[in-house]
Amino acid sequence: MPEKIYEKLREQLDHYSIGYPASESGVEMAILKKLFSGEEAEMFLILSMKPETPESVAKRIGRDIGTVTALLERMLKKGLVFCRRKDGIAKFGALPFAPGIFEQQTETMDMELAELFEGYFQEAFHKNFIETSPVLIHRPIPINRVVDVSYPMAIYENSREIVSNQNLIAVAKCICRVQKGVIDKGCDKPLETCLMFGSQARYYIDRGTGRRITTDEALKILDQCEDAGLITMPFNAQTPANICNCCPDCCVVLGVLRKHPRPVELVKPSFYAVVDRERCEACEACRERCPMDAVTIGGDDAAEINLDRCIGCGLCVSTCPTEALRLDPRPEEQRLEPPETGPQAFMEIARMRGKMSVPQALAK
Repeated sequence: MPEKIYEKLREQLDHYSIGYPASESGVEMAILKKLFSGEEAEMFLILSMKPETPESVAKRIGRDIGTVTALLERMLKKGLVFCRRKDGIAKFGALPFAPGIFEQQTETMDMELAELFEGYFQEAFHKNFIETSPVLIHRPIPINRVVDVSYPMAIYENSREIVSNQNLIAVAKCICRVQKGVIDKGCDKPLETCLMFGSQARYYIDRGTGRRITTDEALKILDQCEDAGLITMPFNAQTPANICNCCPDCCVVLGVLRKHPRPVELVKPSFYAVVDRERCEACEACRERCPMDAVTIGGDDAAEINLDRCIGCGLCVSTCPTEALRLDPRPEEQRLEPPETGPQAFMEIARMRGKMSVPQALAK
């Protein structure tokens, strides 16, 4: 298959979500060639992110429906396309690289693929996160047990409210910790921590990359993640399709935030940590717990919070033995109200990047 088809595929993926930028080394092309056959690459180029039936695809491109169906099912098995099944009818759609294709490689991750991903993330992919600030793919929200119940929180800021409002929930392995673990750069945090809802949950369950759980099980997972020092990161929409629970050691998004001099500018958090100096004993538990290195111990032997770095996750609050820390709401003008839905979030991200969220073949 000519090299040109993979370059077209890279260009198409670069239109979706946070994109798929080119690198000087060409590592992104090596990833595509490992994941996609030439035939699969050609099919992906004519798919929309809006799911459609194989009949519709076959009619549009003038191919046999049986051949198209078999190809789409094969791509689904490899985690290259999304599928929604209802009333016996399957509809397929294109997946972004991330979140999407990358996350679907938990069961197929080998050393070669893990090293390719690592090289790509370090060389080129991380740069695109900043392009869409503050509408990042995922946004940190406070762990529930540390927020003053008297403060009126929006549902999209409350992980337990998000979970409790779902009819179908699945849990999956964190792809970031899976990938890092394969190349011996992982951590000891729990693996099964990503919660999926609705059609996303059904997709993970059908593919075998996630398992169905109850609301109570999901709430217990949130508790375990908070105890383990993971940051609650739902998709950046008021009706998120998933909640990730992330660690700064492995997470691509948190890695970008941590390297930025002012992480608060990238995420526009709704809360910030405050220290009660009279209660603080300078034990440094909060400093060790903070994923953004926002906490230092001042000359008066009390913790100090760098508000340029505090993303309002609340991990410092939950670990303070003297209850000297709390989360306060930031002024309204400093906060971000996420897009209402996932599709709107993707459209906004595409707009901010100057891209179109439809296949180039269909836009002509």
